[in-house]
Amino acid sequence: MPSNNDEKKHINIPIFIPELACPFQCIFCNQRKISGQLHVPDEKEIINIIESYLKTIVLENSDVQFAYFGGNFTGLSIKEQENFLKLVDPYIKIGKISGIRISTRPDYINEEILTLLKKHHVKSIELGAQSMDDEVLKKSKRGHTSTQTEKAIALVKDFGFSLGLQMMVGLPGDTLESTIYTANKIVELGAENTRIYPTLVIKGTHLENLYKQGKYQSLSLDAAVNWSREAVIIFDKAGIKILKLGLHPSEGLINGNDLIAGPFHPSFHELVLTSRWREIFEIISEKGNTVEITVAPDQINAAIGYQGSNKKYLLQRYKSVKFESDNTKSGREHRIEVKQI
Repeated sequence: MPSNNDEKKHINIPIFIPELACPFQCIFCNQRKISGQLHVPDEKEIINIIESYLKTIVLENSDVQFAYFGGNFTGLSIKEQENFLKLVDPYIKIGKISGIRISTRPDYINEEILTLLKKHHVKSIELGAQSMDDEVLKKSKRGHTSTQTEKAIALVKDFGFSLGLQMMVGLPGDTLESTIYTANKIVELGAENTRIYPTLVIKGTHLENLYKQGKYQSLSLDAAVNWSREAVIIFDKAGIKILKLGLHPSEGLINGNDLIAGPFHPSFHELVLTSRWREIFEIISEKGNTVEITVAPDQINAAIGYQGSNKKYLLQRYKSVKFESDNTKSGREHRIEVKQI
């Protein structure tokens, strides 16, 4: 029997509230098309969603949190925020849900709001930093500065919340250098977890207009994978958990109806992790005709590569390639043995 939440499986019950209370229309944003969700669930729907999830969860083995994603939760009026939060209170009191997670903007954080969130069992706050480069923020019409992000982070941490910081790659004015700078700042500012999203040109956004006018060039898929990989390396070294790599593959993105341009791939996460392992394999210098690679169990698929691409790459150099998992290894720990057989 697990003795604490760290040993339990973490499960989010997600509610997506697209563009709710967003004061700005960011240059890249059309959350309804990105998420595939067109409306905000009402109170009855939210309760039904909670009940439906709880019926499928083995509570003894799970740490269940409720999550309000999308929009700008703390941009709602205090009364609206409290109404949303109170819906979850009964489930927290009886121990079925351990706490609440919200995502919001850095410029909508203050002591009054954080006091309210604390009162209603919010445990984790994700801030949409997107970039720590002020020029990128300005060109993306984010409506806040990196200094505001840093001040919000300090308040969130002072109140004892778990901190997540989201970032994007390929925004207007972004470069590989500014992506690396943002990732390093996320580490420096003490985030416990992060999400990495590639910038897409979505139908109905201002970025679509700039793209069609030739004023914005989206990243290629290879570039987006490579830039994201560099951020992953930084987060791996710092022990920061990456909650998501890539956008949710909504139907409109998959069939192309909502996507104008940009590095969308339904398996973007796998592509980035494949690239991360490819870098490791490219520097193997030992001579031989057989290579045996041992990795942590949760890394075996990424090491083999998306559609077996890393194994195929190694088979160009070696007659035989074998991948094995080892429960004593974690993260990117690995052993590579090259033999002459």
